[in-house]
Amino acid sequence: MTPIGSINPLAASSLGRIDAPLPKIAFAPSGPSTVAPQEGFGQMLDGLVATVAAKQDAAAATTRNVLLGNTDNLHQSVIAMQEASVAFSMMVEVRNKLVESYQELMRMQV
Repeated sequence: MTPIGSINPLAASSLGRIDAPLPKIAFAPSGPSTVAPQEGFGQMLDGLVATVAAKQDAAAATTRNVLLGNTDNLHQSVIAMQEASVAFSMMVEVRNKLVESYQELMRMQV
């Protein structure tokens, strides 16, 4: 599942339940961690960009089919375009926050 994707209905149904089991937390001994992360930060950002690009491509394909008369699902085309627009706007805001954070770090005096 991607961060920009839809919510898994199975996971969403257990969020509000009181009797849902709590996730198990393993505590590591103090000291440097020897476990390598599964996915790097750059790979996560690449995945987000790929997801946004896929949403834009799907919206363009749906719109093309409506314009060519292959389908009459205009509402699906509009929904796909709005979904791609929201995903792109969120990606731009994430980028703006990253740039702002980087600039703040560069302003810090050591």
